[in-house]
Amino acid sequence: MAIGVMALLGMQLIDSAFIARLGTRPLAAQSFTFPLSFLIIGVQVGMGIAIAALISRALGAGEQQRARRQGSMALWLGSLVIAMLAILLWLIQVPIFTRLGAGPQSLPLIRAYWGPQLLSAWLGALLYFGYSLFRAHGNTRLPGKLMVATSVVNLCLDPLLIFGIGPWQGMGLPGAAWATALAFTSGLVILALRLRGTGWLARRGVLAEVRTSLPDFLGIAGPAMISQLMPPLAQMLAISVVASLGEASVAAWGLASRLETLSLMVVLALTMSLPPWLGRCYGGGDWQRIEQLMYLAARVVIAWQLALGLLMALGAPWVALGLSGSPDVRGDLAILIRFLLPSYALLGICMIVVSAGNALGWPLRAMLMSGVRLFGCYLPCLWLGARVGGIHGLAAGAAGGNVLAGVLAWRLYRRAQRSREIDAGYNPVDSE
Repeated sequence: MAIGVMALLGMQLIDSAFIARLGTRPLAAQSFTFPLSFLIIGVQVGMGIAIAALISRALGAGEQQRARRQGSMALWLGSLVIAMLAILLWLIQVPIFTRLGAGPQSLPLIRAYWGPQLLSAWLGALLYFGYSLFRAHGNTRLPGKLMVATSVVNLCLDPLLIFGIGPWQGMGLPGAAWATALAFTSGLVILALRLRGTGWLARRGVLAEVRTSLPDFLGIAGPAMISQLMPPLAQMLAISVVASLGEASVAAWGLASRLETLSLMVVLALTMSLPPWLGRCYGGGDWQRIEQLMYLAARVVIAWQLALGLLMALGAPWVALGLSGSPDVRGDLAILIRFLLPSYALLGICMIVVSAGNALGWPLRAMLMSGVRLFGCYLPCLWLGARVGGIHGLAAGAAGGNVLAGVLAWRLYRRAQRSREIDAGYNPVDSE
């Protein structure tokens, strides 16, 4: 999953790197769409969490037929919800992007890009729901392979559709979205062919399963989606703060956002692969294994993110040079890299705790953790830093918010875990 996540997020970073060659304005136009793109991703991830949790619990209980019905229910429901959300975001694009700070010169670029980008987002959501189905059944190999394959297809199509080759005239900024849409379509074809022989989907009893499982599905998906929707809302508020520092800062912030998701590839892989395992342990009451898994995940996250963050901070000028051709954008991006990348060690801890909370029956606590991280730690520190120190203060404030959020999330997890262990009669001291 880490390899697949690296490839998928690398695809997004490559898109931004190609677009940066078109100039600062197209890159800034793409950056304005990030919060809404993250909004769609937040909904799909929340639903994916519910899919994996419900199906893994059903499989752990030996209810194979119910797991099949739940798989079919999740795919149909997920595709419908994401389609409705994409249509809504298309209809209200002008007031949203205007409020985010996009000027009259940026709006035509955004409009040309936003249509194919919404299509690619819907296709990507369908692909993600299929990945969740495979992960719930313990198969992470195929999703990882497909993430790599779709990234390679996108990499091949990007220069052709953005810039063109020979007599072929590229489409510019919209070409990046069309390349992603075609890449996701190729992945969906392969996924559909592989699903045909698994027997994981049911044709009968799906509507009856909706009536039975929908409350449980919404009980997990609702708080999980709210937790996932908080980051794009926070990004909307953050980018409005960044916009006050200038167009170059917005472009640099967009590249830093892409770099953030790529650098968190191990954390994101754990948030996808760990919950089904935790869910089965939860179903069996194996609190000792849950404790071991969480501490192992925390150690891996801190070691990996600190090592990567310090390395990237040392090489910040060269990383910025490779991602942008504008000197102003490169300078701001290097500052963001130096401050933000090391802080992702504690941000990763918070992300692990939130994903574990959804798997362990604490969806409301997980939602609380997300809210505190973003609106109690990250945004106040970011806003204060920008007001006091410009781009340097912005970067330092965002980093400080990540560190504070990680510490608070781990403390909240330990308190919830101790409470559940006492209720279940498990004593960690006895197990040692």
